[in-house]
Amino acid sequence: MEILSLGPRLHLVRPAFGQAYLWRDDDGVTLVDTGIPGSEPAFAAAFDELGLRRADLRRIVITHGHEDHMGSAAALREWGDGVTVYAHRADAPIVRGLRRRAEPVLTAAEEPIFASVTAGMPSVPPCPVDVELGDGDTIDFGGGARVIATPGHTDGSIAVALPEHGVLFTGDLVANSDGGLLLGPFNTDRGLARVSFAALSQVPATTVGFGHGDPLTGPDGAAAWRALGERCAAGPDAVPDPLG
Repeated sequence: MEILSLGPRLHLVRPAFGQAYLWRDDDGVTLVDTGIPGSEPAFAAAFDELGLRRADLRRIVITHGHEDHMGSAAALREWGDGVTVYAHRADAPIVRGLRRRAEPVLTAAEEPIFASVTAGMPSVPPCPVDVELGDGDTIDFGGGARVIATPGHTDGSIAVALPEHGVLFTGDLVANSDGGLLLGPFNTDRGLARVSFAALSQVPATTVGFGHGDPLTGPDGAAAWRALGERCAAGPDAVPDPLG
């Protein structure tokens, strides 16, 4: 387990696989995503290291219904009676275990990566979704978190913006790789994902957290996000997609 401080209220938590974001308000903690099944001990260790109690957890926001994002939601929801789980209405049945997730449409470049990532992936325990989200909804953390629908990676993929703090969580729509910012892989509808990517790149932010890859922080990070927005202002065809 690794913890990276991104500010006085925000931490990146990396369990064995995947990553999640921990936001601290005065009334408790919000987790954005939960890692793969079995990640609960890593989050418990992170809470201990940050001086938090299990009972401080108030909200779990799931950016989309993939194993490495919803995997430990059911276990973490049991930390307290007041934990509320949020997911987009299109992916909520997947989180609840009522429907299998759709398989991505893979490019030739993605096929070996997908095979490696999914090998041995444990099954996800179903988790209740207390609040189904839609585009433009607000969640009560971080001064008012704005939900941005970003379909294409999955039907119910979302990003979450905290305008008061200049923070943006992109889910898996955007990835930060050694080659820079790019369209995240393993999309169910690549064309739609590119449209969502181009639109999301126009959302102003100074701290950007991705589902995979290092977050952008500080002046250099803000400049990198701004440069991506300028590039993608031309539309979906300008989206960096080296795996396409």
